[in-house]
Amino acid sequence: MKHDHISFINYNMNQLTLPLDLEIKIPPHHLSRIVHEAVEQLSESVLIQQYKGGGRSSYHPKMMLKILVYAYADRIYSGRKIEKALEENIYFMWLSDHQKPDFRTINRFRSERMKSIIYDVFFSVVHLLHNKGMVKLEDYYVDGTKIEANANKYTWVWLKSTKRYEEKVDEKFRKILHDIEEVREKEMADTESNLNEKLSQNPITSQQIEETMNTVNEQLEKKPKDRELKKVKRSLEKDLLPRKKKYEQQRAIAQGRNSYSKTDQGATFMRTKDDHMKNGQLKPCYNVQIGTENQFITGFSLHQRAGDPKCLIPHLEQRSDYIGLPQNVIADSGYGSEENYAYLEDKNRTAYIPYNTFEKEKKKSWKTKIERVENMEYDEDLDEFVCANGKRLIFHHESKRKVSEEYFSVKRNYRCVDCKGCPFQSTCAKGKDTKSVSVSMKNRKQRDKMKSRLNSPEGKEIYSQRKIDVETVFGQIKHNQRFQRFHVRSLEKTTIEWGLICVAHNLLKWSLKGQSSKKMTL
Repeated sequence: MKHDHISFINYNMNQLTLPLDLEIKIPPHHLSRIVHEAVEQLSESVLIQQYKGGGRSSYHPKMMLKILVYAYADRIYSGRKIEKALEENIYFMWLSDHQKPDFRTINRFRSERMKSIIYDVFFSVVHLLHNKGMVKLEDYYVDGTKIEANANKYTWVWLKSTKRYEEKVDEKFRKILHDIEEVREKEMADTESNLNEKLSQNPITSQQIEETMNTVNEQLEKKPKDRELKKVKRSLEKDLLPRKKKYEQQRAIAQGRNSYSKTDQGATFMRTKDDHMKNGQLKPCYNVQIGTENQFITGFSLHQRAGDPKCLIPHLEQRSDYIGLPQNVIADSGYGSEENYAYLEDKNRTAYIPYNTFEKEKKKSWKTKIERVENMEYDEDLDEFVCANGKRLIFHHESKRKVSEEYFSVKRNYRCVDCKGCPFQSTCAKGKDTKSVSVSMKNRKQRDKMKSRLNSPEGKEIYSQRKIDVETVFGQIKHNQRFQRFHVRSLEKTTIEWGLICVAHNLLKWSLKGQSSKKMTL
C-alpha cells in the first residue's frame, strides 16, 4: 500500500538542534525571569555572610535561593522533587545554570543558610516592589490563619495534665522527706527547723530530690541493711526523679503555652476551620500572621499562640525593625483590644479595627438589650451610669488587671443600690439584688473614636478593601498553591518556609501583573 501523500515534520535525534542557550526559550514575562531579576538585585553581602569560607567550594547562594523561590512558586516543596526538577525542567536548568545540587544540599541551605536571613530576603523583595511602584507601604491589611504543623495529631502534651502529675510527685516526695526527717529528729534534737524549712519549699525541684538521694545514700552507708532506706532510694531513683525531670523539661519546652506536640515541639494545638470530623478536634498548628497591600504580602510572622489579639503588636514590631510601621492598620474585630488600640495610638498610627460588638450594635435587637452597659446613659459630671428605669449605678471600686507583660487594664466597677422592685430586674440584673457593671473608661473612649472612624466615608472605603486584599492572599496560598501544611519542623524552620512562600507569592503576583500589562499593550 502506497503512502506517498503522507508527510512528517523532520525528526532526527542525531542532528544538532539550535538554540543551545535555554534563555532563548524563556518567555519575556515568565515567572523564572522575575525570580532571576529579584534575586539578582538582592545585596550579595546578606547571602554571603552565612559562609565561613575554606573547604570545598559551595554552590552560589543566589543560585540556591532562585531555585528555592521558583520551586515554592511552582508548588514544589520537597527537596527531592526540586532535585528532580533540576534534571528535567528547563526553567530550573536555566536558573541553576545546569548545576545540580542534591536534595540534601537543598534542604541544608533552606534550614541552615536561610535561618537568620529570611526576613532580610523577604523585605528586600518588598523594597523592590516599593521601588517599582507596586506597593506604597501606607495601608496595611492584617489577618491570621492556622497552618497545620508537620506533626502527628495525637502526640500532644497538655501542660494542665503536667501540672497535675507534678503536684502528685511533689506530694509523694514531701511525704518521703517527712519520714526521713522524722528518723533524723530522733537522732538529732535540733533538726525540727530544718524539717519545716524543707517541707515549706515550693515548688519542689529535681535538684532537691537529688540532694535527698545523696542524704539517703549516706544513711545507707551507715545502715546498709535498712529495708526502709532501700525502698526510699528505689522510689526516688526509679520513680520520682525521672518523672520530675520529665515534667520540668515539658514546662521548659512549653514556655508558657498550654500544649505542644512531641513530634514538633514548636507547634501548639489549636482549633482550625478545616474540621472534617466535625468534633472540634485540636491540631498541632502555627498561627501565621501577614499584612498585605494591593494583594502583595508586605509583612509576616509566625506565632505559637492561638489568639490573634496578642499577635498584632509582636507582628508589627517585627515588621518595624525592617521597614517601619505602616500609617494605616486595617484588621478585623479579632484584633480590637484595648492594648492594640493604645499601642497604635502611642505610635501615632491610624487603626481601622472594629471592636467585638461593632457589627452587633448596628442591629435593632441590640438596642433592646437594656442590661448592656453600652446602652446605658453615662453622666460624666457625676461619674454615674443611668439604667433603663432611670436608676443610677454609682462608682464602687477600681481594679487593675494585667493584660500582658507591659500593659495593665484599669476597670471601674459601678453598682446600683436601688434594684429591688424594678420591673427590669430579671432582665437587667439577671434576678440579682444588685446590678453591677465593670467598665474600662479608656476602652470606652477608644470604642467611641473607632466607631466614628469606621462609620466615616473614608473608613467604610478602606475597611471594605480588607476582605478583597488580605483574605484573597490566604485563598491563593492555601488553595491555588495547595500549601495547607508545613513540610518542616520547629518554629525556626517553619518561619523560613513561610517566608519563602511569601516571597514566591509576591514574585508570582509581580509576574501576573507583567503578563496582564503585556496583553493590554497588545
